Amino acid sequence: MALVLQLRSVSGLRGKGDRIAKAAFRGLSFYTRVLENCEDEAKFDETFRWPVATNIDGNEILEIQVFNYSKVFTNRLIGTFRMVLQKVVVEGQLEVTDTLIDDNNSAIQTSISIEIRYQALDGTVGTWNDKEFLETPSVHSEGDGRYSLETDSLLSGHRHGSDVPPGKSNQQSAERSFRRAGKGVFSAMKLGKTRPSKDEHRKQDDPAVLETEDLDRKAMRYGAGLEPDTISLASVTAVTTNVSNKRSKPDIRMEPSAGRPMDYQVSITIIEARQLVGLNMDPVVCVEVGEEKKYTSMKESTNCPYYNEYFVFDFHVPPDVMFDKIIKLSVIHSKNLLRSGTLVGSFKMDVGTVYTQPEHQFYHKWAILSDPEDLTAGLKGYLKCDIAVVGKGDNIKTPHKANETEEDDIEGNLLLPDGVPPERQWARFYVKIYRAEGLPRMNTSIMANVKKALIGENKDLVDPYVQVAFAGQKGKTSIQKSSYEPLWNEQIIFTEMFPPLCKRIKIQIRDSDKVNDVAIGTHFIDLRKVSNEGDKGFLPTFGPAWVNMYGSTRNYTLMDEHQELNEGLGEGVSFRARLLLGLAVEILDTTNPEINSSTEVQVEQATAVADNCSGKMEEFFLFGAFLEATMIDRKIGDKPINFEVTIGNYGNQVDGSSKPLLRRKKEGGDGDEEESELLQNSSDDEVGEDGELVSVSSSQPMKPLVTDRNYFHLPYLEKKPCIYIRSWWQDQRRRLYNANIMDKIADKLEEGLNDVQEMIKTEKPHPERRLRGVLEELSSGCLRFLTLADKDQHHSSRTRLDRERLKSCMRELENMAQQATALRSQIKRNTMKDKLKLVQNFLQKLRFLADEPQHTIPDVFIWMMSNNKRIAYARIPSKDILYSIVDEEMGKDCAKVKTVFLKLPGKRGFGPAGWTVQAKMEIYLWLGLNKQRKDFLSGLPCGFEEKKTPRGQNLPSFPPISLLYTKKQVFQLRAHMYQARSLFAADSSGLSDPFARVFFISQSQCTEVLNETLCPTWDQLLVFDNVELYGEAHEMRDDPPIIVIEIYDQDTVGKADFMGRTFAKPVVKMSDEEYCPPRFPPQLEYYQIYRGNATAGDLLAAFELLQIGPGGKSDLPPIDGPTDMDRGPILPVPLGIRPVLSRYRVEILFWGLRDLKRVNLAQVDRPRVDIECAGKGVQSALIQNYKKNPNFSTLVKWFEVDLPENELLHPPLNIRVVDCRAFGRYTLVGSHTVSSLRKFIYRPPDKKAQQWNMAAKHLNGYLAMTSRAHRSRPTGEIVVNMEPEVPIKKMDTMVKLEANSDAVVKVDVTEEEKEKKKKKKKGGGGGGGGGGEEVEEEEPDESMLDWWSKYFASIETMKEQLRQQEAAAAEAEEKEEMEVGEGSKAQVKNKDKDKDKDKSKAPKDDKKKKQQPVPELPEKKNKQKIDELKVFNKELESEFDNFEDWLHTFNLLRGKIGDNDDNATEEERIVGRFKGSMCVYKVPLPDDISKEAGYDPTFGMFQGIPSNDPINVLVRVYIVRATDLHPADINGKADPYIAIKLGKTDIKDKENYISKQLNPVFGKSFDIEATFPMESMLTVAVYDWDLVGTDDLIGETKIDLENRFYSKHRATCGVSQTYSIHGYNTWRDPMKPSQILSKLCKEGKVDGPHFGPGGRVKVANRVFTGPTEIEDENGQKKPTDEHLALAVLRHWEDIPRAGCRLVPEHVETRPLLNPDKPGIEQGRLEMWVDMFPMDMPAPGPAIDISPRKPKKYELRVIVWNTDEVILEDDDYFTGEKSSDIFVRGWLKGQQEDKQDTDVHYHSLTGEGNFNWRYIFPFDYLMAEEKIVISKKESMFSWDETEYKIPARLTLQVWDADHFSADDFLGAIELDLNRFPRGAKTSKQCSLEMVTNEAELPMISIFKQKRVKGWWPFVARDENDELEITGKVEAELHLLTAEEAEKSPAGLARNEPDPLEKPNRPDTSFIWFLNPLKSIKYLICTRYKWLIIKIVLALLLLIMVALFLYSMPGYMVKKLLGA
Repeated sequence: MALVLQLRSVSGLRGKGDRIAKAAFRGLSFYTRVLENCEDEAKFDETFRWPVATNIDGNEILEIQVFNYSKVFTNRLIGTFRMVLQKVVVEGQLEVTDTLIDDNNSAIQTSISIEIRYQALDGTVGTWNDKEFLETPSVHSEGDGRYSLETDSLLSGHRHGSDVPPGKSNQQSAERSFRRAGKGVFSAMKLGKTRPSKDEHRKQDDPAVLETEDLDRKAMRYGAGLEPDTISLASVTAVTTNVSNKRSKPDIRMEPSAGRPMDYQVSITIIEARQLVGLNMDPVVCVEVGEEKKYTSMKESTNCPYYNEYFVFDFHVPPDVMFDKIIKLSVIHSKNLLRSGTLVGSFKMDVGTVYTQPEHQFYHKWAILSDPEDLTAGLKGYLKCDIAVVGKGDNIKTPHKANETEEDDIEGNLLLPDGVPPERQWARFYVKIYRAEGLPRMNTSIMANVKKALIGENKDLVDPYVQVAFAGQKGKTSIQKSSYEPLWNEQIIFTEMFPPLCKRIKIQIRDSDKVNDVAIGTHFIDLRKVSNEGDKGFLPTFGPAWVNMYGSTRNYTLMDEHQELNEGLGEGVSFRARLLLGLAVEILDTTNPEINSSTEVQVEQATAVADNCSGKMEEFFLFGAFLEATMIDRKIGDKPINFEVTIGNYGNQVDGSSKPLLRRKKEGGDGDEEESELLQNSSDDEVGEDGELVSVSSSQPMKPLVTDRNYFHLPYLEKKPCIYIRSWWQDQRRRLYNANIMDKIADKLEEGLNDVQEMIKTEKPHPERRLRGVLEELSSGCLRFLTLADKDQHHSSRTRLDRERLKSCMRELENMAQQATALRSQIKRNTMKDKLKLVQNFLQKLRFLADEPQHTIPDVFIWMMSNNKRIAYARIPSKDILYSIVDEEMGKDCAKVKTVFLKLPGKRGFGPAGWTVQAKMEIYLWLGLNKQRKDFLSGLPCGFEEKKTPRGQNLPSFPPISLLYTKKQVFQLRAHMYQARSLFAADSSGLSDPFARVFFISQSQCTEVLNETLCPTWDQLLVFDNVELYGEAHEMRDDPPIIVIEIYDQDTVGKADFMGRTFAKPVVKMSDEEYCPPRFPPQLEYYQIYRGNATAGDLLAAFELLQIGPGGKSDLPPIDGPTDMDRGPILPVPLGIRPVLSRYRVEILFWGLRDLKRVNLAQVDRPRVDIECAGKGVQSALIQNYKKNPNFSTLVKWFEVDLPENELLHPPLNIRVVDCRAFGRYTLVGSHTVSSLRKFIYRPPDKKAQQWNMAAKHLNGYLAMTSRAHRSRPTGEIVVNMEPEVPIKKMDTMVKLEANSDAVVKVDVTEEEKEKKKKKKKGGGGGGGGGGEEVEEEEPDESMLDWWSKYFASIETMKEQLRQQEAAAAEAEEKEEMEVGEGSKAQVKNKDKDKDKDKSKAPKDDKKKKQQPVPELPEKKNKQKIDELKVFNKELESEFDNFEDWLHTFNLLRGKIGDNDDNATEEERIVGRFKGSMCVYKVPLPDDISKEAGYDPTFGMFQGIPSNDPINVLVRVYIVRATDLHPADINGKADPYIAIKLGKTDIKDKENYISKQLNPVFGKSFDIEATFPMESMLTVAVYDWDLVGTDDLIGETKIDLENRFYSKHRATCGVSQTYSIHGYNTWRDPMKPSQILSKLCKEGKVDGPHFGPGGRVKVANRVFTGPTEIEDENGQKKPTDEHLALAVLRHWEDIPRAGCRLVPEHVETRPLLNPDKPGIEQGRLEMWVDMFPMDMPAPGPAIDISPRKPKKYELRVIVWNTDEVILEDDDYFTGEKSSDIFVRGWLKGQQEDKQDTDVHYHSLTGEGNFNWRYIFPFDYLMAEEKIVISKKESMFSWDETEYKIPARLTLQVWDADHFSADDFLGAIELDLNRFPRGAKTSKQCSLEMVTNEAELPMISIFKQKRVKGWWPFVARDENDELEITGKVEAELHLLTAEEAEKSPAGLARNEPDPLEKPNRPDTSFIWFLNPLKSIKYLICTRYKWLIIKIVLALLLLIMVALFLYSMPGYMVKKLLGA
């Protein structure tokens, strides 16, 4: 595989001389021999061969240069020939003769003749890849290169650098320009001829600012009349200025956000456990998060305990630490005070997994429990729980807590993230730790120095070991004493379920120390990045590869302030070490008996890996040039400063490597032959005495000069210092190259998306075209990746992860390219928003893929040093500056000038200290292989000479130590600073005194200070004269340096406070250009201001950089300011740039002030509001006595002002409230800035536009029922049929009548419906319950229905709607995918469908719109319909847009904004609220508006506004219930009660607290009389009752009643669904529907209502129909219009002009917040508020919503017989098996009411006869299907706690023992609501009845009342399998308390209604009758041997005792010799 070039001859040379030619391809150059004394022709006839390892890409370039050779001077270039190898690749061989071009890119006479051959790898020639070249229609035929619609990917400007020293280079820019003009034109194979001349190049480079019409015209031309929906734009809009070539974008955000602690709350509800493995257990659940543990209560003797307990854990830690914490749920059996209990099973997951779930939560999911001690055991049970993780500011939408009766489908709701299989297996994770190098010294022992002094022994001062933490377990390697380069070769083995629910493995090198071990460096392996779960995925794998660890600086100090960085928190500021590690995962085969079944962490030896396994050692070369160092903080400005660049430990002179790295060089020195050959070719640059090129890693110290009072700069001027470092690393560039390609695709995508969003925001036309362009670029970028990434496939050192990642990246990107192409064709104007979201997902995916987990070359650090101390740093990822000959693979900052801001290390960089820039640097970096280094200077601005060390003086590629610029240009910078808005409040008044400081190169200037404002309009031009820039003129034009603008707050004392910073690029005009459109004068643009990571406002400004030509400043365009202003020395922004103004009138509605806090401890008494906008303003009337009446007396005032025509440039409007004190003093109370006036602008309706609008609607082929269309409709009537509603359709074949929550009816389904059903099966689920049995349910009786029936029915409907919306959305997606590519018919369909889809999403979607056609139901007549209300699962305000339909609330702020995240939040700065509104319009209004009937000029645009006099109102607050309260007591519970505060009324419902409940049902209403406006803020709080001490606030919610009261949405009393005058649904409002309707019509000036015959009513041009009769209590029918009126009210939004949606009868769910824990929900409260004005008729009594009282029932269970009970005992005497059977049963819990039968002794067959009756009285809540019990929690409890538990009857069979504990044999648990029907006979009773519940028909005792049958008892055998252990015949009989009283029955077999005695055989008493026989049997057969053994043992014992007794005496005798 090679490229062969035969260079034949060069002819047409001038003069006579020595000629030499050079041919270069892929960075490798060959020189010909020198031909001496040639005349006009040089015949070279030489052949060069380039071996190529990867296929040549058609875009690559071959370059031949011809020189005049000179022995002494450098060779002089005659001309260059460049050729794109496109055709060669296609054809394989080519002969070419062509002219050369000179420096200026013009053709010369000289021509060259060559032949090229290309041999591809497989012997074929590469195929022509259409996709890649013909990406765009050929546009150039138009001869208009400038607006080519080519996608940007063609403009990227490849630069294959040349060998000409950059000082001479003019060529590249021209080459680049050619590429821009037409890389797609292939007719010109050779790059010589099509070069445009200089001025063409100029023209085409302008940022194309196109007018829309122009675009449309062009689009039509390109598309040849395509429909506009298919046009796509590349970056043609002026949204982005030119893509720069020599500079890369600076990062605007400064502060590292990692490592900063935040508030988190983990809330876990343990609901119940099922199928726990074990017999008769007493389970407790232990909940562990991180280190904290909490326990539930213990449930006795059950293996499906029900807990419903709620736990909350609060944390204040950095996010990384939080997300690595492990949540562990374990079930423990029989734990008590003395013993810890035995673990049944546990479940682990990290917090991060929960946080990445939608809504950050798992809701009602089943965790699978497994036993970590026993891998082979399988599943140990299920635990149902909710887990949520809330960070500050996250609000979690919990699904609505209703009666959760849905069938528990365990398998379908497992607690696992999407995509994790339910059957998880055990796996071993092998973390292999090989070796580390480059460790810092961690000298903790002074002893080492002493030793060294005494014995001269020099040791490495670090004792490293590696600790690995994963899934809550830790393992560590051995300690390698005193070693900077430790060798471990050990592996740490974790055993964990796979896939694991813990995302990161933490690997830490630590230094072992006697006192405390400290971390040296930390690395995290993210398992998601080293594995892929797809069907072509791979198990986690890693390495062996080196990972780099970063942390604090390397100099050792005893107390390292940056130690946290070494723990992995925050961004490391220095290289610490690198570690060679690997990871492998093996799935265990748990059936294998040899397997070690423990999950303890093990450490064992690992086989060492070969030295070259992680890549071949290569020498890398890093070059850097410092072009500018400015903005140096003044604290360090007095000492000389230098900069040090390090890569790994190379270049670090202060505290770098602990050992010389010579060994490394020797290894990497001479590789194989090929390499050395290449080195010889690339000219011998490593010369010098010792043949070494010594690195220079830091600049010379230099004393800074003063820029201004905050900053200094270094005077580099024309001499720019350079650094270069040689370093040796394993060559794994391919990894970084692939990451770079993906990063570039992602960057381009992000830029495109920003364009699109900017276009949408600024309302530029056709954003959808730009989005199509973005998708085109994306798909071509992805395809390009596929061709490039596939190269070095067979590299020896590629790890498995490399191969697998490459495969999966290629799959993903190929897939993405297809999706992007498909999406492109679907993008329409109206589907834009949805599609944007999808494209955002692409971006996230790309960023995820691009992050390479296996590091290679460490990052580069640049440190600013002062006095050899490290001050500030910047960290640059090495991949960003890595060089490659392929442009896409090159790092984005390689060979470019990058602006870098240095920041303080570690925690010092948090907060304000870290936001001030320590230094701003312009730095040029290049990193690449040493052998590729010849064009490392190619990207520098041209026009310099290199200064080298004396040693490298005449070596061409020896790096310079400084650059001396010979070319310099002089410019004038004009900064047009117009205004800023939404700035940061820096003073305690809540305002600031802002001024802006503009920095450019080493100059800075300030605007004037404007006092007391957050929206300064400076309107000031700053002129910077004589700005000197170094380099070629034309480069300046494309790549000017950036301008930094900082905004400060001026303080009278002390230095100014920093408020934010932004960057800008100036528009450049060279001296030979005209100052004329389209580029000049520049437009004002908004620049986002950042403060740390947060945005802090916008700056509106424009910047131009004008070259001062030879004629001096007189040639510059004049500055023509507006003539009418004289501001002394301050220049205003000139005319062409400042916005065009027109006259506007601003009308202000002053309503009142609310909740004003004290100012300087004094009450506000006489406030006034000042409004100001653009220098004009108006003041409100003075409120005379704020206490008495806080409303204004004059409602509307106005002022006129000149505002820009362009609405985006409108200045903000400032609202300030002052308090008028005695003696004419004013105090500022607070202020508010309305940053955008847009929503207050009134545009008079345009007649023509409406007509057009209509036509367009028809054109689309459907008539949308939108109010806009109605306005212009002729007076045709629209009939709205209001027949009783069509029910909402269930997903199942059951159709649930909206009527009634309980009744469900079978429906005959049409064929078509059945079809749909099949499709929907996937989305189905829920609803409908078991099977046919349901129909038996009895009719609800009107008298039984209450408010709660209505509430529960509504919740059902709400859930149903949510389900339907999800299904509909899914269906729409499916349809859309099917319709892609079905032509235009599909597109029209799509439009219709999308409209509907949007409707279903819109919150306005009332149930009414969902009228799906459903077959008419015959049963409908006899069914009782339950009326429903609307349950909102959020606040009413968010549904109705804060009720700001005409009255707006503006928060008044005062005080500084806190810098730290924690202190002053927005809430704390609010000092009150201003209520009012405003209206802005252009001044002469069209006449027809003011001519309307009843127009009152004093109210201007605010017609028909109610009076704001005080009004008395009856406020009725209904509190339904609270859910998920934050526990307030130690026991993890709370005793909540309600407290309500409104004005002076303060109600505390303390005596009705609810004991120990986190989900209390309050069911109360409170009546309060209030006077608006004084008392309008209602606070509803939930407190926790405490016996001693004060009660704690759990949380509170505030409701602004005034806005609700006055809103047009009529939020005083919700409109119910139907009108009835008695029963549970009585009309609550004192006004009847017809009265409300007439009032609304009158207020809205609507014609109507006209009631007509036949149940019709006409309002405006709508006719409604509906029923006309009503029943009273006695069932008499009367005629009435109320139903009709109500029908209109429920559709009031459809009425033209006056219509808006009225608030329905509802329950709202409000979050409870606690001021101590801002932003974190403490629970939710369901409630609603009714308001009735006192001057109206009084409303009826409040609805009774008190909680349903449970109904008293009695359950009688008769245990008749048992059968086939297993036999436990062996008879003592006869040896036969038998059991002494008794049956135990309970309903509420074993402790409370267990009842036992008598014992059937000595059953030999397992048959038992009992005839025994249990009686269980219980209280039952029908609606929730729960039994209610009240009991004291413990003996110390103050009062009883109410529990709700499921109704489950437990029956157990036991074997009675006299002396030992009874043996448990088996049990069955029957859920009384759904349990299997008993078998008719014992034979038919089988295990199926327990295991296979799903298939069996279920019954409910509450419907059947009486059931008899056989049920199985089951238990688990040794293998955990269920087995039948007996059968029981029982009868269940349910009676209500009344029935039970009427027909009493006795317990057991007692009176009344006694049961007869059982007939038991007498075998059980056999041994009484024949005792001798029994004894003989006992002794002879059974216990013979036992007795013998006991006798022997006794004898032995006696012997020993005697021995011990006589021993001492004997000893004494012996000793004394007696």
